[in-house]
Amino acid sequence: MSGFRPISLRTPSGKWRKWLFVAALPIVAGLAFLAYQFFAPSASSGRWAYFRALLLDRETFDEFTLKPGMRCGDSVFAFPTSGAVIGLWDQSYRPGHRHQGLDIFPGSEPGETPVYAAYPGYLTRLDDWNATVIIRIPEDPLQPSRQIWTYYTHMATRGGDSFIEEIFPPGSFEVFVEAGTFLGYQGEYSGDPINPTGLHLHFSVVKDDGEGNFLNELDISNTYDPSPYFNLAFNQNENANEIPLCELEISYAEWDLVDASD
Repeated sequence: MSGFRPISLRTPSGKWRKWLFVAALPIVAGLAFLAYQFFAPSASSGRWAYFRALLLDRETFDEFTLKPGMRCGDSVFAFPTSGAVIGLWDQSYRPGHRHQGLDIFPGSEPGETPVYAAYPGYLTRLDDWNATVIIRIPEDPLQPSRQIWTYYTHMATRGGDSFIEEIFPPGSFEVFVEAGTFLGYQGEYSGDPINPTGLHLHFSVVKDDGEGNFLNELDISNTYDPSPYFNLAFNQNENANEIPLCELEISYAEWDLVDASD
C-alpha cells in the first residue's frame, strides 16, 4: 500500500551546534550588558537618592548648596549659580551615555535661581537657542595656550519660554561679558515639553576646534572636566553617596548679584 513517507526532523549536527553557539554569544553578552546597565546601581545612584531626601529637609539642603560667586581656594572660576552639584562630568545617566558637564540643582522653582558668568569672555546665543548661551574664553586660565568655551543651558520653561536675560536675544554674537554678568535663570527645558530635564543648570567647558569655533557639546570628547576650574572634588568613583563641597578656604567674588524677586 502506498502512503506518505514520514518527514525526518533532523537536528543540527555537532558542527552546526557549535557555530550556532558561537554566533549567539555576542547577542547574549549584549543583552546581559544592557540588563546590567538598566538594573545595576550606578556609582551616582546613592547621591541621587540622598539629594531627593535633602529636598524634604531644606535646612540640611542649604548646607550643601554652593552659592553664586563662591571661590574654592584659588579656583579660576567662580561658581555660576546657587545649588547642589548632583550630575558630574563623565557620569552615566543611561546606557551608552556619558555626561558632558555639571548639573547644578537649586531645589527651587523655574525662573527663580539666577545664573551668572563664571569667567569673563565673549557671549554667543545662536538664532535657535532659547535656553542656551556659550561664552568664548580666549585664554584658558589653566592652560593659556588654548581657547575654551563655557556652556550654560536649560534656561527656559519646559514649554520653551526663555529665561535668558533680554539683553542677549537670539542671534547675539561675541558680546563681551564680565565675570558675574547676569545671564538668566535656571529652568527645565529639554526640547520635549512632555519630558523636561528637571530644574537645574547644566554647565560645561567646551573645546575649541582650533579655528575659533566651539565643538559639539553633546559629545563628551569635545569637553573638558570642569572640576579643576572650580577646585571642587568631583570624583564619582569615591564617596558616591556624597554631594561635592569645597574642602578649601571659601571666598566670594565681588559681584552685583541679581535678586530673583526683582
